[in-house]
Amino acid sequence: MSTTKRIVLVTGGNAGIGLALCKLIASKGHKVWLAARNPVAGEEAAAKLRQENLDVKTVKLDVTDLSTIVAAKELIEKEDGKLDVLVNNAGIGDLDKDQNALTVDLQLIRRAFETNFYGMIQTTQTFVPIIRKAASAAGHAVILNVASDMASNSHQAKPDSQLHFVAYNTSKAAANSYTIALSHELRQHNIKVNAVSPGYTSTKLNFFGQDGKDVTGQFMSDSGSEW
Repeated sequence: MSTTKRIVLVTGGNAGIGLALCKLIASKGHKVWLAARNPVAGEEAAAKLRQENLDVKTVKLDVTDLSTIVAAKELIEKEDGKLDVLVNNAGIGDLDKDQNALTVDLQLIRRAFETNFYGMIQTTQTFVPIIRKAASAAGHAVILNVASDMASNSHQAKPDSQLHFVAYNTSKAAANSYTIALSHELRQHNIKVNAVSPGYTSTKLNFFGQDGKDVTGQFMSDSGSEW
């Protein structure tokens, strides 16, 4: 990771993997915008990190609400003028609900896609203009999408595969396809686009599964991102 101080935005940053990433990135000397749907929860999380002398600010951002995305972009642009790194971490699982292929409620699939797919797209599209500013100034910028092994078609196609949560898996698989397309389109603008799976971790999304682990350090090193 570069020693140059970068401006980083992490969506869904007030808990779980997002919060761990905010802490890790800020501990490397970068300025982090911790984005959260609930501004109170976001500020509580950011305040705890600031107590550790980390440069963390909070911003309200709901990836399913375009008006909050635009407002967040305008705030960051006004204060920092650019965005070096966008981490699309916000996501939902609804893993406690029926997600069998034959019986899943279509509303559940739509809900998953609104956050995990459409939300990621409209967040990315909104911030790309100030990410390009960062790439022009520094020679590169990064968009990092948090993926999942459950979104891997090759993994799910194995005879012994499990965890077939149709709404979650398909929305994250679609996000992977978008990541590939985006990577090709932004390469010429010196913007690296990666999708990284942090592995099975203990978070609210999986009801703090006991087999979860803290892999944020490996997550960062695997991203291949020169920040």
